[in-house]
Formats: sequence, structure tokens, C-alpha cells
Amino acid sequence: MDSIRLLSKNMKIEGNPFFGSSSSHQRNQIFLKFVAFSLLIGLAYRFIVTDSTVSPVTQVQTPPDSPSGLTSLAQAPASPGNITATTIASQNVSSKCDIFTGKWVPDPSGPVYTNVTCRHIQDHQNCLSNGRPDVNYLMWRWQPRDCDLPRFNPEQFLQQMRNKWWAFIGDSISRNHVQSLICILSQVEEVEEIYHDKEYRSKIWRFPSHNFTLSVIWSPFLLKAETFENLDGVSFSDIQLHLDMLDHTWTDQYTNFDYVVISGGKWFLKTSIFHENNTLSGCHYCQGKNNLTELGYLYSYRKALRLVLDFVAEPTHKAQVLFRTTTPDHFENGEWNTGGFCNRTMPITDSQGEMKTEDVSMRDIELEEFHKTTALPQQANIGLLDTTSMSLLRPDGHPGPYRYPNPFEGVKSNEVNHIQNDCLHWCLPGPIDSWNDLMVEVMLNWELHR
Repeated sequence: MDSIRLLSKNMKIEGNPFFGSSSSHQRNQIFLKFVAFSLLIGLAYRFIVTDSTVSPVTQVQTPPDSPSGLTSLAQAPASPGNITATTIASQNVSSKCDIFTGKWVPDPSGPVYTNVTCRHIQDHQNCLSNGRPDVNYLMWRWQPRDCDLPRFNPEQFLQQMRNKWWAFIGDSISRNHVQSLICILSQVEEVEEIYHDKEYRSKIWRFPSHNFTLSVIWSPFLLKAETFENLDGVSFSDIQLHLDMLDHTWTDQYTNFDYVVISGGKWFLKTSIFHENNTLSGCHYCQGKNNLTELGYLYSYRKALRLVLDFVAEPTHKAQVLFRTTTPDHFENGEWNTGGFCNRTMPITDSQGEMKTEDVSMRDIELEEFHKTTALPQQANIGLLDTTSMSLLRPDGHPGPYRYPNPFEGVKSNEVNHIQNDCLHWCLPGPIDSWNDLMVEVMLNWELHR
């Protein structure tokens, strides 16, 4: 651009360059300079336009499958100045398109943040810091079958969210999700944590220059519940679950929110005693205790979702709501407490993926109750964030044994199977980052995806 400015300065002449008393030779020289100037302007314009389509993520030059790829990735922070190259929501989804059906395709640009450029990653999901040796799981993006879905633009998103409040309500997967979103947004503006509860499960953050507030509210059942577990998730008494009462932890705050992402999940599979109308009504997996009727987790899950969806659909509630579907786990050869593991390093295809019976049943209930709500005469302000299918195809994206630092250090070969794996939550960065592209697309192109 400096050379263009210099040429323009040198070409400046008094009067009209095409008319006057100059000689024919001078006029030819002026004409040639004008042509050269026009060409330079055209080339500069082409350069600027072409440059604007370059991926906003720093390229990782080291091949993903090489051991040194880990170091290169950790030292390659995304450049916030380039983030404006993408759009806040897809400009290519111009007509009705099922963005939840598709496949994972290679993306050599990698994630927009790393464990170095984001300080908000929970230790159990910080797979790179904990020593996971492969990085190929980071080099994929979600591609809908019938349309394109680029990454959302965090800078424009924050502008759109000025003076707004966004809440995630649910269990530890909701916390996993909000941390992913914060890592992306913090590449533009660092966030301030302004509140946490005693257990650090519920938190509130604020992006000060945009006055954008972000919350995560711990409510694994979404209902009133008494739980009795240690920090490792082991129950020492049965959960008492009130199927006709919502959890006031989130309902008392609800009128503050402009946007809400809410979800149920795996907690309904735990042994629990059901309460309805102030009496014991049954249980799930209580194995004949107290002569209670075994009603099962599907009974309690349907009850909970009906109560939740009726509440958020009330006409007096302003919040725009996304209901997120269940997240399948990828434990193989056991569960989290019986030696199950996940050691895959690549996505799978539709033909390879098969959901567990529990996940299929829970998702069926979710879709049934959601569609009941959207079929109501009043226009319920609720949409669907169906991340189940895309998540099913990513068995490679979990911490596995790397929920702890260097899990195999000092471990004998016959003790490897005793290392606890996490095959439910997601590495950060990791596949869950793509949830945000879908979330923003649905929320900001609301009428298109309802």
C-alpha cells in the first residue's frame, strides 16, 4: 500500500492530465503512469479480497501424527486480528438445511485456541497439558450434508451480545461446553469471573467492554434433588428426586437471561428415589428397597423434560432457548468405574457409529417432548440444538486416561487397565468447539432453523 501511495504522490500534477499545453510525449507518459496506477489498484484490491478468505487460525506446520506436533500446536496461538475473516453465523445457510446431519472433514487449520492461549480449561479436560501424545483429533471440523457452516466470528458475536446475558443450565457437559465458548471468545477479549458457588460448579463471567454476561448453572436433574456423592462421583446414599418440582437454583434466575442453553443427561441413569405430590412414587434401579415400584429412568426423564419445557415455553418468559440433546459416551469394554476405556484417535462414520440403548431411548424422549412443545398454539421461544449425532462420530475427542497428568508414568503394565478413563467429557480444544458453530447459527438465524 505504501508503494501505491508513493506512486499516487509522484503522479500528482496541476490541472487536468488529459488537457492542457503539455507535449504529446508528456501526455503519453502521463497516460502510461495512469494505466500503471490502475493496475496496482486492481492488484491491491484482489490481494485484500483474497486475504480476507484465509482461515483465521494459525497454521500448524508439523504433521498431526508426529510427536513434535504437540509442541507446535501449543506454541501457535490464534491471531485475534484475523478472526474477522469469518462470519458470526453462516452466510451460506441461506435456505432450510439440516445442519445437524453431516460428517467430520479434515481441517488442517486446527483450533482457534490452545491450552496456552486459554486459561479457562478445567484440568480434567486439558488433554494437551496432561500429556496426550496425539493431536490429530484437533484437525477436524463439522460439515453439514447440504450446506456449508463456517466457524462463527467471536468478535462479531460479542458485538451482537452487548448488554445481554447467556446461561447454560445442566450438568458437567454444560460446564464443558461453556468453557469451550469462553476459550473462543477470550481470543478477542479476556473474561472476568465475577461469581462462583462453594463447589465451583456454578459460575458467572463478564466480558467488561461488551457488558456481556455468561453463566453456567449446575443443575444435573433440572429438578429439585438431594444428591449424596463424593468428589469422585461415588454415591453413598440414594438420590432423592422430586419429579414435580423444578430446581429453584436456575428458575429463580431465569428472568435475567436473554439466551439459554438447557439440557438433561446421564444423571438420570443413577439410582434415585422418586417423589411426587409429597409422597414416594417409585424409583430407578432401587433393587426392591422400601418396597418401591421400579419405574425406571425413562419415566423420570420424561417427567423432568415436560416440566422444564412447559416452564421455558411460558409466554411471560423472554429468553430465547436452545434445548440440547443428550451426549453419547464412548466407553468400550466397560463403564467409567469398571475398566472402560476410549483410545481411538480418529473420527468414525455413520456406518461405524452405534448409540447405546440408553442414549437412543433418552434422545427419543427428548425429541418427542420437544416437538410437543413446538406444536403448542402459542409460539414457544425454543429451538433444538441436536449435537447427538455429530458427537457420536467422535470417540477420539475424549480425555480418556489423560484426565490426569501423565497417567501412565510409573504404572506397571499389569496396572494399566486400572487407570480411570473419561470417555464422556471432551478435550479442550476438541470436538465440542464445533457445538458453538451450530449453537450460534441456530440462535442468530432463528427463523431459518426452527
